[in-house]
Amino acid sequence: MAKFRLTKSELKKQREALKRFSQYLPILQLKKQQLQMEVSKLQRAVDTEKENAEQLTQDIDRWVAVFGEDVKIGDILKVEKVMTETGNIAGVDIPVFKDVDFREKEYDLLRTPLWVDRGIEVLKEMIVLRIKINILAEQIALLRAELMVTAQRVNLFEKIKIPEARERIRKIQIFLGDLRIAAVVTGKIAKEKIHKKSLVAGS
Repeated sequence: MAKFRLTKSELKKQREALKRFSQYLPILQLKKQQLQMEVSKLQRAVDTEKENAEQLTQDIDRWVAVFGEDVKIGDILKVEKVMTETGNIAGVDIPVFKDVDFREKEYDLLRTPLWVDRGIEVLKEMIVLRIKINILAEQIALLRAELMVTAQRVNLFEKIKIPEARERIRKIQIFLGDLRIAAVVTGKIAKEKIHKKSLVAGS
């Protein structure tokens, strides 16, 4: 514990500090709880999107296996732009998925197998799912970082700042109380001496 003065002004200062800490702690605890809930919710969203991607992959495997043509759909379809907007959770700015712009290379409809059209649409779905998963993971990372800082602050207030302020107040109050007692005792002794002198002088 750092040094502090045993004075009335220091007592006032420590009481004000304790009041601030006690008011701020519930806000931090609420923020911590909110962040924990949001991280859990986002993790469930990631799990859902991964399940969707897995299901889509299985569907693709089933119908693509029927066709023997070797067509590189990836050469036809490219991601032009991923669009996001900024959201806010518990004071943390996070990216939120909005849309994806695709660029499709023209291909010969007569020479390309009929399933390619459906293949392109499915590939778009898969890409969008993967992008959503990545953005959700980024959201989780940002919220976990804020959660760690908030948890550290909660611990700082709960385990250090508030107990420290209370202990300082206690020590100052004891010291000032001792001073008052000493002053009273000194006053009584002085009064007694004066009384004795007056008695001696009057005799």
